Amino acid sequence: MQQRLIRLSKFLADSGVASRRKADSIVADGRVTVNNITILTPFTKVNPHKDIVTVDNKTIPAPPQHKYIALYKPQGYLSDLADPRNRRLARDLLADQERLFPVGRLDFHSEGLMLFTNDGEFANLVMHPRHQVEKEYVVKLKGTPLPEDIGRALHGVLVDGVRYAFDDMRLIRSEQQSSWFRIIVHEGKNRMVRKIAEVLGHPVIRLRRVRIGPVHLGRMRPGAHRPLTQREVAYFRSHPQTAQNLRSTRS
Repeated sequence: MQQRLIRLSKFLADSGVASRRKADSIVADGRVTVNNITILTPFTKVNPHKDIVTVDNKTIPAPPQHKYIALYKPQGYLSDLADPRNRRLARDLLADQERLFPVGRLDFHSEGLMLFTNDGEFANLVMHPRHQVEKEYVVKLKGTPLPEDIGRALHGVLVDGVRYAFDDMRLIRSEQQSSWFRIIVHEGKNRMVRKIAEVLGHPVIRLRRVRIGPVHLGRMRPGAHRPLTQREVAYFRSHPQTAQNLRSTRS
């Protein structure tokens, strides 16, 4: 993936020199050089992996190159980065774990698509509610919800005083004692799908996340992972506010 030019203050913050605001002051004080030239404006653009940046005559190493990984988390793995009970961690399935953290969560008993990165700005684009990024699930429910149940789920139900709602809920197939639905949400509330299903009286039997924005689980197998494509990363960077308009297609 082609390396982007970034602001000098962001380079210093990403490298751990100081916060973005403090980095602005360091630059304005004349303490920073780029390729032996003193820089006084934090808006100067640098190439993190080519330009030589110093602070107080000390060379600052480039921050790690950003990585973006899609993982099929199997059931029985935690999204957390550590667990006092020593349960299996989703990140342990990645070949390269250096400074990677999960973008959002998928609970222990659920499976499907998770994203990992070392880019905090990217993670915010995916997770922040204002960006309205869709998450799509294939869910097996106990019994078959009636049309009025589906209407409640779409209009919103209260769980402990908090309103939860699906953006879309469509029947895939009915079985003798259960049913499969394709469900879309744009919020990231904890265990949201499971909580709504409980209120409807049709608890979740199995839950698999198959899409986050433009990133599809596709034919990945449990435990497998792949890097995001340049187009997938660019989608979140360029059009996060339109992600809710992306409609479901079959994985």
